Amino acid sequence: MSDIIHLLPDSVANQIAAGEVIQRPASVIKELMENAIDAEAQNIHVVITDAGKTCIQVIDDGKGMSETDARLSFERHATSKIRKAADLFALRTMGFRGEALASIAAVAQVELKTRPETDELGTRIVIAGSKLEVQETVSCPKGSSFSIKNLFYNIPARRRFLKPNSTELNNILTEFERIVLVHPDVAFSLYHNDSEIFNLPIAPLRQRIISVFEKKLNEQLLSVKVDTAIVNISGFIGKPEASRKRGAH
Repeated sequence: MSDIIHLLPDSVANQIAAGEVIQRPASVIKELMENAIDAEAQNIHVVITDAGKTCIQVIDDGKGMSETDARLSFERHATSKIRKAADLFALRTMGFRGEALASIAAVAQVELKTRPETDELGTRIVIAGSKLEVQETVSCPKGSSFSIKNLFYNIPARRRFLKPNSTELNNILTEFERIVLVHPDVAFSLYHNDSEIFNLPIAPLRQRIISVFEKKLNEQLLSVKVDTAIVNISGFIGKPEASRKRGAH
């Protein structure tokens, strides 16, 4: 009997692994926004076209990356969040596995421009289907700017499973709202097809909730604060009449 087990090429393995992390445009936005927050950004701008199917841009003013780190960030299991297994028990970041950027780059055309505050010039990297196409020194603002084009362009069967734009946009809004609600100390904006959907300045939590949903919700918010020896909880809950007929709420 001939041997039938063989190793998959890296390109195929990367596409399969990417499917576990990136299911739709909302997944890309979630991962990039979380990376920006971990980079201590104070301003995060999200710009999407065709519900993220054509283009997703996430621009932040965080720490930025050196040229070496920028290139390494697209390698699977490359991360700045942990160095040893014990670090898993002291995580303070939103991500740590080092899979997000590698997964995105495996199934899309990606451009990154990034610069640390201490450097005069930054780095531009272009990757498509996990293949490096451009790496050069450029002038760019402090922080990082990601442009993700044509998601699943190299997996037509997977791209066909994307939902209509209205559905994909709702998925994006859900992820966006979840993140901005728990980070009122960061300013966010979201644009779709050149139309502003959200423009959220840094604000107290109560004001952020009102800005994301609606002003009349203000009177229906109840403050909650509980301190115990194990955990401290603070935030807001809505009165019963504030509930909506949506599965997400």
